[in-house]
Amino acid sequence: MIGWRVTRRGAALTVAGALFFCGLIVSGQAFAQRADVTIGVRLEPPHLDPTAGAAAAIGEITYANIFEGLTRIDRNGAVAPGLAERWDVSDDGLTYTFHVRAGVSFHDGSPFDAGDARFSLERAIAADSVNPQKVLLEPIEKVEVVDAHTLKVTLKRPTPQLPFVLGLPALAIVGEETAENNRANPNGTGPFRFARWMKGDRIDLARNDRYWGHKPALSRATFRVIDDPTAAYAALMAGNIDAYTNFPAPESLPQFEADPRFDVVIGRTEGKTVLAINNAKKPLDDIRVRRAIAHAIDRKAIIDGALYGHGEPIGSHYAPQNPGYVDLTGRYPHDPEAARALLKEAGVSDLRLRLVLPPPSYARRAGEIVAGQLRDVGIATDIVQVEWAQWLTEVFRDKQYDLSIVAHVEPNDLDIYARDDYYFNYHNAEYRALYAELSAEQDGEKRLALLRRLQEKLADDAVNGFLFLLPKIGVWDAKLHGLWENAPIPANDLTEVRWEY
Repeated sequence: MIGWRVTRRGAALTVAGALFFCGLIVSGQAFAQRADVTIGVRLEPPHLDPTAGAAAAIGEITYANIFEGLTRIDRNGAVAPGLAERWDVSDDGLTYTFHVRAGVSFHDGSPFDAGDARFSLERAIAADSVNPQKVLLEPIEKVEVVDAHTLKVTLKRPTPQLPFVLGLPALAIVGEETAENNRANPNGTGPFRFARWMKGDRIDLARNDRYWGHKPALSRATFRVIDDPTAAYAALMAGNIDAYTNFPAPESLPQFEADPRFDVVIGRTEGKTVLAINNAKKPLDDIRVRRAIAHAIDRKAIIDGALYGHGEPIGSHYAPQNPGYVDLTGRYPHDPEAARALLKEAGVSDLRLRLVLPPPSYARRAGEIVAGQLRDVGIATDIVQVEWAQWLTEVFRDKQYDLSIVAHVEPNDLDIYARDDYYFNYHNAEYRALYAELSAEQDGEKRLALLRRLQEKLADDAVNGFLFLLPKIGVWDAKLHGLWENAPIPANDLTEVRWEY
């Protein structure tokens, strides 16, 4: 289980205040139980279809609220039943039979059955699919409807991680008739339905009273886009929002910790934050230059300066809370002299690189610090700040960058280094062979050994500058309960959120 801690729950009520409050209850004048919530978010999603975009901001609003998958990932990172109430696996590991729930309907009233699940999976693996996790479904050979409530998935090779993959936001089940409209008018099976989107301001959800499962306590939920850290602080203090689950201003936490109105909860994410390196661009294609960059990085200074001490250093692309983690932070200790020597050995001098930074405060604050550390070893940087749409086009799609800083929040995503066209431009046959071996391995101990070898390979090759695990800094009203303390996937699951007085 992923760890978390509440840094302070606020002071107790005064005796007089408590007696007064009790008096209100006795006299029947207690405040009515709230059934709405307003949550601040840093980024506005580009659209609301998690099956058609890589932006984590999509899943943060839609996952488990509007859309559901055959399986789901719970608050502890475990695989749980979703639209499939159970599943069976053949002895050879090549056939998964999913038993899907009866009595489920989409928000538009159309019924859900195994045919919708087949359509969703076949759409995700189609040649023209834009699904951001399409590559993880490559082992699927065919998908068949046995009957209205039974789906059979046949694999090319054993893939023990399939139930986990099917629980990711990108593998949400969609209706065939409405799939192409989900970007602006999402139609899912979840406990909340889409109500309204005021671009640049908020997205409103309303409770789905026909939901097949346990009805949420909330009748309404609003996600307010507040991208400025100062504005986020002010909105919480003024009560204009009830929660900010990924609070962007860690420097303001002491004020909230001292205020009995708020809970401050520090948890973990899967956000492996990296100084991304374009491995195909000269001279970054030289391992000595990448290793010089690794030695130039001072993780403690970055964590202290950008996150005010909240964050865990990482030495490879793997989160410390997961099985098989190897602490590789000592592989390249902060050593400016070693960095300069490696650059000299590579014949590189007067190097100037373009550092492209997306909007999150962790990226822009860390970028300023990293630029100073690189300058100290003789690498100049031109910092370019871009919005997410530009980052996704220029960096993620077109690979027009030298360096960037971003948190990769998808869990267990070592596969991205084995992809043909991923933006790191890391093309290594040994790594790909190791990952293929991991994908097919069913023995637990052998999988752990392969996970360790993969982490070590990425560190040895200094593919990226591995910085820190992004913390989940939550600040919310102390009477609000049920929000996720940790983020095993990028989500604001509202199914258990409630007010308690």
